[in-house]
Amino acid sequence: MGRISRLGWAAYGLAASIVAVDQAVKFWVLYVFDLPARLSVPVAGPFSLTMVMNKGVSFGLLRADQDLGRWALSAFSLVVAAALAVWARNAERRLTAVSLGLIIGGAIGNAIDRIRFGAVVDFLDFSRLMFPWVFNVADSAITVGVVLLLLDSLTGDKSRAG
Repeated sequence: MGRISRLGWAAYGLAASIVAVDQAVKFWVLYVFDLPARLSVPVAGPFSLTMVMNKGVSFGLLRADQDLGRWALSAFSLVVAAALAVWARNAERRLTAVSLGLIIGGAIGNAIDRIRFGAVVDFLDFSRLMFPWVFNVADSAITVGVVLLLLDSLTGDKSRAG
């Protein structure tokens, strides 16, 4: 498999940081702030903290109410994270490494929730802005990572194209 590039290590470090922040914030929301007992708390303007245990994929799509679905989604998230980690090990562009680190970290963070709770802990609520989904730090990292990866694919080094 060879050596891991400097940017590959950076991607892994970012992924680990995303997992740590995601899980720490979820711990605070669940056990310190006790959002499950409060259900929804206005924070500022259109932003609220709202407790949602999401059994679906991103933004509640494709619900997996059965145990088989829970484990299938957990396994899928971990396989995607592993595949992206293989890609990241040889990253040559900073934006590629950042993108992959964000997606890997978010996928692992949400997989941890599915394994622990049978659902993903969502709590960031901007529904007053007509954004209908409640999400979390891991979802945000995945979304930003995918957008940056698309941007990277559009602006990357064209001299290597076939």
